[in-house]
Amino acid sequence: MKQPEPRQLLLVEDEPGDAGLMQFALKKSSFPIALVQVPDGRAALNFLTRQGEYRGTTIRPDLILLDLKMPGLGGLDTLEAIKRIDSLRAIPVVVVTTSGLESDVARAYQLGAAGYINKPADLNAFVAAVGVLCSYWCGLVRLPELIE
Repeated sequence: MKQPEPRQLLLVEDEPGDAGLMQFALKKSSFPIALVQVPDGRAALNFLTRQGEYRGTTIRPDLILLDLKMPGLGGLDTLEAIKRIDSLRAIPVVVVTTSGLESDVARAYQLGAAGYINKPADLNAFVAAVGVLCSYWCGLVRLPELIE
């Protein structure tokens, strides 16, 4: 039986500890995942549009995991920019953040987020939440093939 192709995930996270925790949790999942991590919204847009230091990259993420509270271009502004670009609009963006503000949740969905997950403070709960996220987005859901 042929192994499934790894899902390409883009993690937009400015905190190295949180990025490392997400990498750890993703490795614990049983799904093949290729992860690229960028530190902020500006880098995410450069990566997605293949500009700046990401010129020439051929990776197109199947899913974007986006933190909200980042310096510079924050998560909500990044989400809005992604959904304004025709070639990126179909990529699902799941917000993964510590913010539980109802205004952040509502705004994220208004801007086109496919999901909103509060980061659990407990390691086991975080790993479990990421496992559910992977089961859904990497195992169950059929994602569109993106056309350049």
